[in-house]
Amino acid sequence: MALMTIFWLEHRSRLRGYIAKRVRDRDAVDDILQEVFLKVNASLHGVKSHVSISAWLYRIAANAIADHYRAQKPWEELPDEVAAPEPEQDFIAELATCLQPFIAELPESYRAALLLSEIEGLPQREVAELLNISLSGAKSRVQRGREKLRQRLFDCCDIETGRGGIVGYEPRDRNAMLSCGR
Repeated sequence: MALMTIFWLEHRSRLRGYIAKRVRDRDAVDDILQEVFLKVNASLHGVKSHVSISAWLYRIAANAIADHYRAQKPWEELPDEVAAPEPEQDFIAELATCLQPFIAELPESYRAALLLSEIEGLPQREVAELLNISLSGAKSRVQRGREKLRQRLFDCCDIETGRGGIVGYEPRDRNAMLSCGR
């Protein structure tokens, strides 16, 4: 199997969940995901550091989402002398690279519920059906899984929050950050 195919299969479902949480139209989600695939396919060979590849993927997805919304609204072109601001560091995308290994460490019941609910973006009712448990059981597993994941993330990093959400973080332990590819 080609390297790009393996790479895409590894990241596709998480990117789809990321996009689906930001775009309500299901057809648009798939269109944006395809657009991300095309951009990644065209640019992957130029990536020098595979350590930050996940953050790079989420930046491409965020840009594709912005392009989607931008295309829906009429806009005026800015004069050439107006410089674009430097892109801000996307702390959420950076921390997202740590979540997959942390989720993998969770007990199976919490891991499955979180993957279906948070990564795949399924409603908790569908999670309950797929796991053959009650809706309240699914809600409980997702909630407990989130709490365990949150605790693991806070054990790893000092996370600074503000009105806009996460505004910065600092690893508590460099070895812990290495375990998630940072």
